[in-house]
Amino acid sequence: MSTDKALAARQALFAEKVLAKTGDNVLLETLRGAEAVQSWTHYPPGDVFDAETGAQWYYHCHLPVEGAREHGHFHCFMRPDGPQGPVHHLVAVGVDAYGKLVRLFTVNQWVVGDAWLDAEATIALLPRFDLHVARPSYLVNRWLTAILDLYADEIAELIRERDRVIAAHAPPAGVAAREDRALEVTSELAVDLPAKAAEVDTAK
Repeated sequence: MSTDKALAARQALFAEKVLAKTGDNVLLETLRGAEAVQSWTHYPPGDVFDAETGAQWYYHCHLPVEGAREHGHFHCFMRPDGPQGPVHHLVAVGVDAYGKLVRLFTVNQWVVGDAWLDAEATIALLPRFDLHVARPSYLVNRWLTAILDLYADEIAELIRERDRVIAAHAPPAGVAAREDRALEVTSELAVDLPAKAAEVDTAK
């Protein structure tokens, strides 16, 4: 990923602009071809994986909650040792029903069942999240790459907060903190892409 935040912001906004020309957005592109959107189902089927970089993602949504802005989220992972190696969750990227970015968040280990890495080892993988594959949409892949680049500092702090929350959590007797179903989201941050883009452009 580029270290130029202003460039990352431009790339994310450019992907949205190109999609909007045909009435599309990152969510519609991701769900294209799906006959019906089912809660908990991975979209696209089989996930998206770039074998060259080890970046992986899938989109899913939960059961609708009245008044909730978020439609669903992209779970972003790294497989640094290739497709047969362990998978590590980085962050989830929440979007609304129009594909607009609304929040970033981390989850407890039981949610995604990944191979656990402590915060600093997870953060070290962030610069490697870089997708250059055509399906389901090159623009969606570049948008996600740009979002993780643009918000790398915030995501790093969310991952550190994840570990602090888990360390402080008191699960029931006999249950490990990382397996306690009572603790799902471990840190989150509401975000606004146009506002962030304006911020980093001013800071150039």
